[in-house]
Amino acid sequence: MQVWAIANQKGGVGKTTTTLLLGRLLAARGQRVLLADLDPHASLTRAFGIPTEPSPPGTLDLFESPPKAVAEVSRATPIANLRLLPAQAGMATLERRSATAPGLGLALGQGLAAAAADYDYALLDCPPTLGLLMVNALAAADQLVVPTQTEPLGVHGMEGMLKTATMIERSRKRPLPARILPTLFDRRTRACTETLDLLREQHPDRTWVQAVPLDTRLRDAAELTHAELSHEVTQSRGFDAYQRALAWLLREAPQPQEQPA
Repeated sequence: MQVWAIANQKGGVGKTTTTLLLGRLLAARGQRVLLADLDPHASLTRAFGIPTEPSPPGTLDLFESPPKAVAEVSRATPIANLRLLPAQAGMATLERRSATAPGLGLALGQGLAAAAADYDYALLDCPPTLGLLMVNALAAADQLVVPTQTEPLGVHGMEGMLKTATMIERSRKRPLPARILPTLFDRRTRACTETLDLLREQHPDRTWVQAVPLDTRLRDAAELTHAELSHEVTQSRGFDAYQRALAWLLREAPQPQEQPA
């Protein structure tokens, strides 16, 4: 199973839309996909119409003692081949609990590893803050995908994310490849075009040479969770861009290491 963390230390860059569309595009290819909502704000969970009160089974249960299995707390979605691990409001308490509960930094990775035979991909929608949940995601990930709004503040958040990834990479002692996915690109504005050029110049080996355009047809995440997407969405520039971005990410993804005989 390949684990991709979708993360940026800035909000509003398209993390949830990216997680959702990459996940359903992988599922459309026949891959078994798990989407994990790690953000206490639960945008991905709400997009699927799941109420957060009362709290549903989900991500937090992997951090309990003893932890629940992914199979127990994930749920089917209207999209074939795609399951969801919902977010829960109590996830916001994990930071306090980590002070007295050693080992929580690896809880997510252990839970995903136990479910590896059930999925081909797990995509982790991360919170926009550095904390226990993001650390768990980066510790578990085979690849980091950084959606980056093509404007100066977006680049600032991206740089912080790359520094965090480098720190986690050192502590886990195995590579964490990072891929920068430019998003919300508006070719009509100078700020967007200059920012995209800057990304390509400063991170040529990590940055997708294209960009996901600003597209109002992808604005409503709930519309993207239907079993069948509308013709308006599938013919949109944004959806087409995500298809091309996925092809790039699959080419760049680290190949699974062969197990010794």
